Amino acid sequence: MIDLKMYINGEWRDSSNKEKREVMNPATGEVIAEAAEGTVEEAKEAIQVAKETFESGIWSDLAPVERASYLFKIADKIDEYASELASLETMNNGKPLREASFDVADAAACFRYYAGLITKPDGVTYSVADPVQALVVREPVGVCGLIVPWNYPLLMSVWKIAPALAAGNTVVYKPSEVTPLTPVKLFEIFEEVGLPKGVANMVFGSGVTVGNEIAENHDVNLISFTGGTKTGRHIMKAATGNIKKMSLELGGKSPNIIFADADFETAVDYALFGIYAGSGQVCAAGSRILVEESIYDKFVDRFVERAKQINVGPGNDPDTEMGPLVSKEHMERVLEYIEIGKQEGARLVCGGNRMIDNDLENGYFIEPTVFADVNPSMRIVQEEIFGPVVVIEKFKDEHDAISLANSTAYGLAGAVFSNDGAKALRVTKKIRAGITWINTYHNTYNEAPWGGYKQSGVGRALGTYGLDTYQEIKQININLQVEPIGWFSK
Repeated sequence: MIDLKMYINGEWRDSSNKEKREVMNPATGEVIAEAAEGTVEEAKEAIQVAKETFESGIWSDLAPVERASYLFKIADKIDEYASELASLETMNNGKPLREASFDVADAAACFRYYAGLITKPDGVTYSVADPVQALVVREPVGVCGLIVPWNYPLLMSVWKIAPALAAGNTVVYKPSEVTPLTPVKLFEIFEEVGLPKGVANMVFGSGVTVGNEIAENHDVNLISFTGGTKTGRHIMKAATGNIKKMSLELGGKSPNIIFADADFETAVDYALFGIYAGSGQVCAAGSRILVEESIYDKFVDRFVERAKQINVGPGNDPDTEMGPLVSKEHMERVLEYIEIGKQEGARLVCGGNRMIDNDLENGYFIEPTVFADVNPSMRIVQEEIFGPVVVIEKFKDEHDAISLANSTAYGLAGAVFSNDGAKALRVTKKIRAGITWINTYHNTYNEAPWGGYKQSGVGRALGTYGLDTYQEIKQININLQVEPIGWFSK
């Protein structure tokens, strides 16, 4: 049994109340670890440590090149432990090893990206009216509260921690209580490379206790959260006490628009990848496929044919293409949505059941599921299901496709498949979403911003925009002619 401890001020700690939370393998339903159950008191302590460490300047006053050297070392260690990290991710989250291995490689690349970026010129000078020279400089925000979800335990952590540390901030980090294994290994790496004590602190616990304290605490200067929109609203309210900087990457119900002139097999293939990668537990999943009416029936038939061929099983099986859902609770939520779809009158054309054959009965597996002949008023069309469930809608023309694409409260992602480049770009520009693709899906780059419109969040991760999140911008005006201003009479 793995015993997982929190990391506060450079020390591995149990919780003050000695309580533990069981950590499961979603492919088998087995308990694989016990994690200390953090409390509000631990959260407050971690925040105080982060504040004192930031104010000491032990990290924030380092030259960017010195901070970058730590980030490069972390990246090298992630590469060194890549196999172990991927195995832990698969064991705890359930995703296939090939997906976990990609996430690990991307995590190392993300640290290297921000290590390089922080050493680049970032100031600006302005030639304003004499005798003043105006400067703009960037400074760290301070204490950053970082809360990550369970679908990408390692990668989402790195998307937040790497730019926060690069900018000179200190961190109070809360992983999902469901998937703490790779975050613990990441913090072991921090310790191994000699990251100064108090710079990065990790507290376990539930969102309603530890997460809420991080969001409310007035010594936290920034809150960055990835997760559901409902929780995001609560965090926005909690963060108003001291008007924190905020970055929220929330839910999605992303449209994948397939025109009749698209390369058919390519569109089908990417549509499968768009929804079933990560077992559909991806905020940007292409969970609404919009198909031009002239190819609608053909597309549904081919998509269902391919969906039935997906090899579902434990992530550590090299033949597995789609793994389990992350927990029993989440599996039951997705199954409830499937029942809602049936009750609403949508046509279930594939899947819809828990998988219990072939030694899968103890895991949290759901068949790749497809609903056709849906309408925009249905809950399964409007609400994020976050599982291997897709709805396929029919559209008449460009105007209809755009209208349907924008018909939900979300605006995270979207895609267009067409061999008419002008049309594809024209439609893409009309999609109210922060991340879009043409003739592809799910590509993510450390160099490019990630985030959504509408109720999919505020702010951006990754790229230079992601670094901006963790920095304050200061204007400095220098008087080059030092003499009395003479504004008032003597």
